[in-house]
Amino acid sequence: MRVTLLAVGRLARSPETELVKLYADRATAAGRVLGLGPVEVIEVESRKPGKLAEAEVLRPHLKDAHVLACDEHGRARTSRDFAAEIARLRDDGVRRLVLMIGGADGLDPQLMDETQGRLAFGPQTWPHALVRAMLAEQVYRAVTILSGSPYHRD
Repeated sequence: MRVTLLAVGRLARSPETELVKLYADRATAAGRVLGLGPVEVIEVESRKPGKLAEAEVLRPHLKDAHVLACDEHGRARTSRDFAAEIARLRDDGVRRLVLMIGGADGLDPQLMDETQGRLAFGPQTWPHALVRAMLAEQVYRAVTILSGSPYHRD
């Protein structure tokens, strides 16, 4: 199952950008034997402002995918629960999982209605660069949990 981190906006070179790449690469390498990966990062930008315009550039990347939208009102999951959800999707035959991060004002409500779920990192508001890094790390953590690696400790 391919895993895509889909985000509105392009990050400049930064420590967060390096973390996203590091964890996506680690997850790709460790996930091969589990049938997970590659883990790719896709950044999109809208030529117009607003959620509706952002939805238009996000939508083409969602075709034939199981989509979880990052949303502060979504359901928070433990790392083990997130790993189990990824494994269930893979085992159910899902070929592509998209983890979607909206722009500064969030995601278009209609686009949210088209997703299969919502993922929260708690009730706080996080900078988008950190959300990408945290999401990439959680994907890597899920892969290590599923492989039995000692990376994750309860």
